[in-house]
Amino acid sequence: MTLALPDIKLLRIFATVVRCQGFAAAQQELNLSTSAISTYMSQLETQLGLSLCHRGRGGFSLTSKGELFHQECLRLLSELEGFERYSAALKGELRGTLNLGVLDSTVSDPALPLAEVIGAYSQEHPAVHLHLAVLSPAELQLAVLENRLDLAIGAFYTRMNGLTYQALYREQHWLYCSDRHPLFEQRKIPAEVITQQRMVGRGYWSQSELARHGFKHSAATVESMEAQLILVLSGAYIGYLPEHYAQPWVEQGRLKVLLPTTFGYQAPFSLALRRGRSREPLIQTFRDRLKSQLDPA
Repeated sequence: MTLALPDIKLLRIFATVVRCQGFAAAQQELNLSTSAISTYMSQLETQLGLSLCHRGRGGFSLTSKGELFHQECLRLLSELEGFERYSAALKGELRGTLNLGVLDSTVSDPALPLAEVIGAYSQEHPAVHLHLAVLSPAELQLAVLENRLDLAIGAFYTRMNGLTYQALYREQHWLYCSDRHPLFEQRKIPAEVITQQRMVGRGYWSQSELARHGFKHSAATVESMEAQLILVLSGAYIGYLPEHYAQPWVEQGRLKVLLPTTFGYQAPFSLALRRGRSREPLIQTFRDRLKSQLDPA
């Protein structure tokens, strides 16, 4: 007796519900009501003859068999998407989903015209669905390694085995204080006075990375540049920010650079991808578009 494969649509709904951790959270992405999602999930469980998840007052969670089925579901959907890409490539057109990740607060960086790159790429390949995620450096690399992202753009100080990195450009960072900080009105501030201030560190910095910038410890920790900016503007801390991101606040007289010859540094940005995937059509075409935009000559 041959068992019929579950409906691919139901598998995709199931994968989305698991990723969103619940029916309600998956509504927007699926463009379905919770009752419709519940109906589809019940259809899938009926086809399989097993229970995949618990839902109710206790929240959403997978059953033990649901966990196993989810892993196989992701593998099947990944292979199916690869087959769709291959078929489209044979016809001379690109289809499928390009999953791209980037660090936060890059939108104001003139060295990375990502909006222009995406605009040109979308015009050239209108059938490609783009999924853009903003994550921390570690999250970006892990997502690429696990094939949840195809490409990631960021400053990766700790690199992961299994990934390849293509150098892009260097982002200038300065150490800032706000107009609410005691150092704002001072001139000729000694470096040892600056290193004694309450400083904002980044969650993905190691202790050695913090020491490299001249600080023994941090008084606060953030995971994004927006959080960093908020804490610096509070006047309770000093902290590093990308020059392009901080510049509007400098022009408003809200931020000031502290001893740039001592505390400035440049973050090397790279394009990260999983080893062995560089020749895949969606990835290769985006890399080519990015390279042409960064280096028009």
